Amino acid sequence: MTTPVLLITFALLATLAGPLLKGRGWVDRSPRLGILVWQALTASIVVSVILASVSLALPVMPVLGGLADFLQACAMVLRAQYSTPGGAVVSMAGAVMAFVLGARVLYCLAIEVMSARRDRKEHIGSLSLVSRRDPTTDVLVVDHAVPTAYCLPGRRRDIVFTTAALRVLDEQQRQAVLRHELAHLHGHHHLVLIGANAWVRAFPRIPIFAMARVELGRLVELAADDRAAAGNDSRLTVASALVRLAEAGHAPASALAASGTATLVRVRRLAAPAAPLHRARVALTMVAATAMLALPVAVTATPALATVQAQTCPVEFPQSV
Repeated sequence: MTTPVLLITFALLATLAGPLLKGRGWVDRSPRLGILVWQALTASIVVSVILASVSLALPVMPVLGGLADFLQACAMVLRAQYSTPGGAVVSMAGAVMAFVLGARVLYCLAIEVMSARRDRKEHIGSLSLVSRRDPTTDVLVVDHAVPTAYCLPGRRRDIVFTTAALRVLDEQQRQAVLRHELAHLHGHHHLVLIGANAWVRAFPRIPIFAMARVELGRLVELAADDRAAAGNDSRLTVASALVRLAEAGHAPASALAASGTATLVRVRRLAAPAAPLHRARVALTMVAATAMLALPVAVTATPALATVQAQTCPVEFPQSV
């Protein structure tokens, strides 16, 4: 029973750590690192709860010399686990919970993937009727009065500019916006947001997942801004392009727009960049993010490893006469 308690405690602590992570200055200074940390945090919560349920359903299995000995010992362990009413109830509850949580996560992820693919396909179908491809930049151009630029992930990986956007942006600003959208595509930011949306859909009443979705939506834009800006002059060019596109309407649900999230904050960040994080701090943060994912697995595997080392079964069996 120790393993489930440790895993649930870890999940609760990780949930409480979410608000402490929000708004930290180092996250904005290294948005790619922030994306990694938020993904590790939310995934570790779900993995911990599922593994806690699994550890309730299945006792530790020994690893013995031969397959026949192993199967016999496993049968005896399971019989001992389910022979008492309390053990049977706890084990069945754990099995049901593990199955329900795992199935719900996979279902919600599949729904988000199919929904994004469907929206993207419908939008591409509409674009094929009203857009034209620019032979120089290979972007799609749409006649529209609102200045907008966005990308559509997928096989075609199209980038769309409206005629109003091409009109209000000069050549350097167009290239900056183009680099921003390419950064979204090369960074597979749509997959980051699909995963975040799946967590929210699966666990709508748990605030940490909604918080993570908002933060990840903001951080992917900051990461794309950084990729688009190679130096101080480029940062100012990206910032000025964002200002020009600030009055744009909402991009399609399946798209990532250059003028999407918190434009004023992004402009200020580009105009007055903070010093990058020290390499040692980046390395320590990556180690911490990796530990968040590895710790639930390690907690679950430790009893099994101890059993392997001892080459004995953790349940005592009556000696035959």
